[in-house]
Order: sequence, then structure tokens, then C-alpha cells
Amino acid sequence: MEKTKASGFSDVDGYLAAITDAKQKAILERVRATVKRAAPEAEELISYQMPAYKYNGVLVYFAAWKNHWGFYPASTAIKETFRDELSGYKQTKGAIQFPWDAPFPEDLVIRLVRKRVEENSAAARHKTTKKAKAPTKHR
Repeated sequence: MEKTKASGFSDVDGYLAAITDAKQKAILERVRATVKRAAPEAEELISYQMPAYKYNGVLVYFAAWKNHWGFYPASTAIKETFRDELSGYKQTKGAIQFPWDAPFPEDLVIRLVRKRVEENSAAARHKTTKKAKAPTKHR
């Protein structure tokens, strides 16, 4: 288990190494590969002791739990956008719960990640435009 005393897991490899169930580890490795394929420019890190991906801010997190793997799209609007497709999965305010024994929703994960890339890119553009338009103060 790749843990540091102060911060827990030091990287996603360490997080995955700590998963002892072979089926669960394989699913989480597939989640990782799918996210990386959908957002190859995203930075991989550990945040809140979970694998996370950043591109102009946090895109998504994922985590292993006893009865499911959780996917955290770091956006409240995204669950509304994919409401129909997510209706078959248990959800909490910030998470989508995928049962370990359910088929892997690869296409859905790809579209969720790509939508988050779009959202973060639009927010970054808006921030840049807003700064460029800000009046300069003169003395």
C-alpha cells in the first residue's frame, strides 16, 4: 500500500495497489484507463484520498467501496445533463454509484469525462475573457 503518513496515498498506482479484490482492481484500472483516454491532457493525482483528474480544475474522482465503485463528476449540472442515462444507478448529491457486478459503462464514463472537460474549458475561457475585459486602474 503506497501511503505516506501525512497525506495517505501518494499516487493512483498506490491507491490501486491497495485494492485486494482482483475483480474490483480490474474495474478500477479500467475506470482509470477510460478517464485517461477521454481526457489525455488531464493531470492524474490523489485528492481526498481518491484518484482524481484535473484539467482547468478538477474533472472527476473515483473510489472503491464495499458494494460499488463511486464516480464523482465534480459538477452538479452534469447529473442533470445525463439524467436519463444515470437513472438506473444510485446517486447521492456528488456521486454516482456503479455496482461491482454491473456491466462497465465505458461509453457513459467517456461522455461524462468529456462533458467535464467542456465545462472546465468553458469556465477557463470565461475567466480569461473576464480578466481581459477588466478595466485597469490608473493612479
